[in-house]
Amino acid sequence: MPQVKEIIATYKALAKIPNIVGARLNNASDKIMSKWTIRDLDKGIISKYHYEYTLDSELKTIAESNFGSDVSNELLSTTSPSGRYKAIIREEKDNKDVKKQYLEIWEAYTKQSIDLKALDIHGDVYADGEFGCLDWSPDETAVVYVAERKLPKMESYIKRQPAKAKNCDGSTSTDTEVRVGEEYIYRQDWGEQLIGKHLSVIVICNVVDQSFKVLEGLPESWCPGQVCFAPEGDYVVGVGWETEPRRLGLLFATNRPSFIFSLAYTGPKANEMRKLSKPEMAVRSPRFSPNGDKLVWLQRKATGPHYSGLELVSVPWPPHGGDRGDESKNVSIIVDLIDTKVLTEDGKDFYGIYGPALPQRCFSEDGKRLLFWTPQRTEVRSYVVNLDSGKLTDITNESFDGSTTILDIKNDIVVASCSNMTTPAVLYVTTLAEACNTNQNWRQISPILDVPEQLAKSKVNLMELAHDNDEDEIKSFTAIYLAPQVQEDQKLPLIVWPHGGPQSSLNNIYNLDAALFNLCGFAIVQVNYRGSIGSGEAAVNFLLGRIGDTDIKDCYLTTQKCIEQYPIDRDRVGLFGGSHGGFLVTGLSGVYPDTYKAVVTRNPVPDVATMSNTTDIPDWNKSVILLGFASLRVNYRGSIGQGERCAYSLVGRMGDYDVEDCALAIRRASEADARIDRDRYVLYGGSYGGAVVAHLAGKRPATFKAMVLRNPLIDLATKGPAADNPEFISQSCPDGPSGVHRRLDGGLRRA
Repeated sequence: MPQVKEIIATYKALAKIPNIVGARLNNASDKIMSKWTIRDLDKGIISKYHYEYTLDSELKTIAESNFGSDVSNELLSTTSPSGRYKAIIREEKDNKDVKKQYLEIWEAYTKQSIDLKALDIHGDVYADGEFGCLDWSPDETAVVYVAERKLPKMESYIKRQPAKAKNCDGSTSTDTEVRVGEEYIYRQDWGEQLIGKHLSVIVICNVVDQSFKVLEGLPESWCPGQVCFAPEGDYVVGVGWETEPRRLGLLFATNRPSFIFSLAYTGPKANEMRKLSKPEMAVRSPRFSPNGDKLVWLQRKATGPHYSGLELVSVPWPPHGGDRGDESKNVSIIVDLIDTKVLTEDGKDFYGIYGPALPQRCFSEDGKRLLFWTPQRTEVRSYVVNLDSGKLTDITNESFDGSTTILDIKNDIVVASCSNMTTPAVLYVTTLAEACNTNQNWRQISPILDVPEQLAKSKVNLMELAHDNDEDEIKSFTAIYLAPQVQEDQKLPLIVWPHGGPQSSLNNIYNLDAALFNLCGFAIVQVNYRGSIGSGEAAVNFLLGRIGDTDIKDCYLTTQKCIEQYPIDRDRVGLFGGSHGGFLVTGLSGVYPDTYKAVVTRNPVPDVATMSNTTDIPDWNKSVILLGFASLRVNYRGSIGQGERCAYSLVGRMGDYDVEDCALAIRRASEADARIDRDRYVLYGGSYGGAVVAHLAGKRPATFKAMVLRNPLIDLATKGPAADNPEFISQSCPDGPSGVHRRLDGGLRRA
């Protein structure tokens, strides 16, 4: 118990360390408004706050806020082009604890506040990173955002409907549409962390007269998001995601079919929509150049792995002259997909774009260059690309040993966040010219926050690993090793930590979980196995069809290398992973039970055999390797699809025909494939399949070495009287349901 209390105290201390999540320069580029988050454990929330820095002409800090300004209830905010106005979407609860959302328009000391719930024209405003947006029109008279589409009122068949009132002219008043009997109809949403988001609409508010308009013109099956005003102000541009045939989730999937569209919302072409991107693509992050002559975005094919490399592309703007044409023909590639790697202009390796989004402001002042950040092997690195030539320059802050993430650029002043495994995020600033120069001059703005001494002095190694004797086309991968300093001859316990995804990566940035493990005395190694992003498209695609094989091998090789190279106690090696990482750590523990002594899984995906039939992750539905097991699935007598006689044959013979059929199938499979080890038979089944494998294990205990039962039906004697399955009734009571009643009645009389 004292150890648990110590760990909790350590976690609470680490939770007090904030993180930078954004920053924005004012129009004069002499002030930075940074946005931070911090865990509020007592409230159980992540609090958000602003902190402001004032810069001199040499970009040195000359003043800053005394305290942070809490903005936890701000969902979205944006400043108008001139800096005169600020728009905020705020969420609060009224005195009856009912959630409400407000649109606030600020000008100097004044504020207009509009109750969006009271308007009753749409549902909740979207403020997530996929759909969410809030943008000012060029003339500063309107703002645009995205919200849940308003649905008709749903009521039951039996609820009495109110009588319709008569108007003064004798007509009947028109109430809100009511759909009877549809209150329980299932509606798909976008899944993980986007629950409750079903179908979005674009909303424009005229801030002068406070009028609102829900835009029309998009296909009914599209869910729009990431919307912004076009430079001329008559159009909006955004991303439209296809919702048919299913919404499969967006948060960790960049491969969902979508389009860049333009939509006229005023004038003679109002509600006219045009597709600007090519079909069968997945797109994101539309951004206009400062002079409005170019629209850029990120795209990839809407197939393949959930996450892979992205192209940076552009079209000339405006594309609306003359007759309607195929604007997608004008799409040109600026940065292409990279198969393995290429060299930047300054001679550094570049593996492609894997960043989920472009910075909101990403252009140089002249509009000829664009800045972005992206994972690259074990770090997050930042780049500037010439839009005409496509030439790249690495502008990562080399004075800081870690990752650099571009946050904003204005007047060619660049703001970035830098972090590593032992150092929380630090704010830096430079000029674009200095960033591109060999002798960079990044200036530190925020202080380096204090962390416990043990963490600050810990060792971080970026590991480059490869299978030397492997015939695979892709042999190399990376890992990040973090360990406390040790005395001579001291050995550390090791936590092996593969990421989820499976297409994702772990980078040299500050992480609370890693810091906690470190302060508890563990060494950790985060594994970017083959298939991780940031190492080229060949590496990403290599994992397809090899799930449970190469990723397992990579994690095991990493473990062995750590034991060889670092002071690791080989008898105290554990595993930690979530989602696909949870699948990997359970697999590792099964394949190498003598190597790993403990396993911690978070929301794991261990049942790939079942998932392979339903998942859209091609890695899983192409993989039947499943950790080296052969798989035998038996459609015993009684299974559907083989005629009615076969289906009825099992009635009254449960535990007989089905068990015999499974046993026969096992014998035939072992005769047909000499590779099957007869000393390593395992049973697996769920529901009634659980009953069958339990029967098999009981009747042939010497044949099977292990069994896995999911929600099994093993107590048929109890189930029989209550079930409506004829098999159960006949099996439990051979003389049928009447026999059940006769025995029950007789038993009661005897009692």
